[in-house]
Amino acid sequence: MANPWLKKNPFMSMWLSGAHSVANTARGQIAAEARRQSSAAMNTAARDVFAVWADAMTGVSAAKRRKRR
Repeated sequence: MANPWLKKNPFMSMWLSGAHSVANTARGQIAAEARRQSSAAMNTAARDVFAVWADAMTGVSAAKRRKRR
């Protein structure tokens, strides 16, 4: 006699296919968001470093004084 637990279940197969599809979509969206956040952080850091070096090289100019009447 065949073991009934080893028999294929089409409903379980469809449910697992749907679950895998949802999981893969979520994984892709999470990876894309992580990539966007990483890129944004790198751009911000590069902009800040460039600003620090640019300010150091050019020097800070003194503020103009207003003439009093």
